[in-house]
Parts: sequence; C-alpha cells; structure tokens
Amino acid sequence: MLRQFNVSSGVIEGVRQLRREPDWTEAQLEQGLREQLPDLGQGTRDRIREAALIAAYHAETEHPVVRLLVCDDAKQFKRVTEELALCWVHDGRHYQNLEPCVGLHRQLLEGFRKKYWDYYRELRAYQRAPTPERAGELRQQFEALFSTVTGYEALDERIAKSREDEESLLQVLKYPEIPLHNNAAELAARLRVRKRVVSYGPRSERGAKMWDTMETVLGTAKKLGVNFFHYLRDRFSGAPQMPSLAALIREKAKILDLGPSWPNRASPPIY
Repeated sequence: MLRQFNVSSGVIEGVRQLRREPDWTEAQLEQGLREQLPDLGQGTRDRIREAALIAAYHAETEHPVVRLLVCDDAKQFKRVTEELALCWVHDGRHYQNLEPCVGLHRQLLEGFRKKYWDYYRELRAYQRAPTPERAGELRQQFEALFSTVTGYEALDERIAKSREDEESLLQVLKYPEIPLHNNAAELAARLRVRKRVVSYGPRSERGAKMWDTMETVLGTAKKLGVNFFHYLRDRFSGAPQMPSLAALIREKAKILDLGPSWPNRASPPIY
C-alpha cells in the first residue's frame, strides 16, 4: 500500500522496523513513527496512516468487509475495496455537462449520448440474463463505442476518459448482481445533507454523532419498511416487542441474491 502511495523505499524500510503489534492504536503508531522516523514530513506521515487504516480494514475478521464498491470516481474511494465499479449515471453526467456552441457539435453530442444510453440499456438487459458469450459481445461493443472520434474535441476527450475507466464501468459483466449506478446511496445521503444546510451543522462532536445515529436508524428503518416512530417508541419503552433492525437485515439477506458471482470467496461482497 505504501508503494502504491509512492512513499520512498527508505521510508518504507523504516516502517518495516517498527515494533510488531497485533493491534496499533493511533497514539502508538504516531509514537513509533516519531521514534523510528523523526524527520518524517507531514504529507508522508499522512500517507502512512492512511495506508495503515486501509490495510487494517482489509484484514478485518470480526465484521464484514466490503469487497466491491459502486461509486463515482472521487479519489477518496480508490483502494478502499478490492474492486471498484463506477456509476454509469455519474459518468454520463459528464457528457450532459458539455455545452457546445456550434450546431454541429450539439448534434454530435446528442448522437453519442443516445448511443451511450442505448448501450446502458443493453447492460441492464444483460443483468437479467447474463452469459459469458453476451459479456464478450458487450465488451467488444464498449471498445467500439468508446473508440469513437467525432471531431468535437471536448466530446472526444470525454469519450477517451470513459474508455480509460473500462474495467470499472464493466464490472457488471463479472458481477451481474451489482447495480449500474449508486443513486440509492446518493438519495440516502441527501437527508443528512439537507439537515446540515438547514441547521448550519451540529454544534459539537456529540451532536454530530447523534445526527448520524438517528438518521442512520431512520434510513435503515425506511428501507426495511419499519415505522421509524413506532420503532423508537418500542426501544425507549424498555420492553421491546419489535425485532431489531439488525435481525430484520439478516432475515432479508437470506432471501436476496447478494453474491452469486463470488463463489470462491469466504464471504460475498457488500455494496
């Protein structure tokens, strides 16, 4: 992970000399770095902490670890999971944001966008009846579509960037059960964002934790079809009669096809 973050070999060797501990607290890691690498710059120190956090997450055994993440192309999502699937809606939005002034360019853009979303519908059809042969055909179609050169420079640059993301955009060919977009997650986060805007943010760390806790319960209850206020009253009554949200999630997971493409994994991916 440190090599992926372009940390120098000398620093990596210094990190190797740190005491071996089964579990590091943040304070212990900082102390070890001060002793072993006293002249470490803040940027490199941050990369070491980030690499340690990601590596510890991947090595987690007590809780499920997300193996594949469906997201936009923000940098903070990269390397967190073993595999990354890019959201087609986010990618398509880049084409929507182009603003050609020339009539011919507008025609070229609209023509390509139609082909783009036609291909997207082909992927959705594939999810309903996936086969290796069809996956190969769709990969060839992707390469043909995103090799298009229109002469409209801004569009051609955008097409080339989509082509560079081929592996992430076509994860659905390997895992047909994953969604092609992350709209559900975006919508789930919107409530939290609206409250922050209306209230100008929490006033303390404790307040932020309370916001996160209650809105997480609210969002989870809504997805499970549980009345939020009934659930709170049941829990605060001291004699709960309703099943916990965790129990409901486990029951629902039993009837969902969460990971048929991961037969050789210890556990299926969590999206």
